[in-house]
Amino acid sequence: MNTFARTVDLLHRAMDASVVRRQVIANNIANADTPNFSRTVVNFESELKRALESENRRPALEINMTREGHFPNFRERDYRDVQIRRVLDFTSIYNNNGNNVDPEQEFMLATQNQMAYTLFAQAAAFEFSQINQILRG
Repeated sequence: MNTFARTVDLLHRAMDASVVRRQVIANNIANADTPNFSRTVVNFESELKRALESENRRPALEINMTREGHFPNFRERDYRDVQIRRVLDFTSIYNNNGNNVDPEQEFMLATQNQMAYTLFAQAAAFEFSQINQILRG
């Protein structure tokens, strides 16, 4: 895959994660007063980072698999296999009613998420404007 296609694909995936994160944050805020509600977070960027790093990192000694049932000591991950995951936060309690949604924190996360989405959209637009300049050139 060429650099342009990979960059646009990564930006597209990041924008998809931002849309899911927006839905999750809205759900958290809507349930801020619900007793025993556990907030949800989106896990995507850290898994994507691990997958991208695995492309460039091979062990010094790679084990040769002689049988089908053997496990490899290294498995390169394709970043396209990374899924956007919703994960419940069971580790914290914010209210006395067992709810762990901090509305102030959720509004801050919503603002950060919106800024990230805007940045991704601008970066994608820039990539396509570069192609347009080349084609006009």
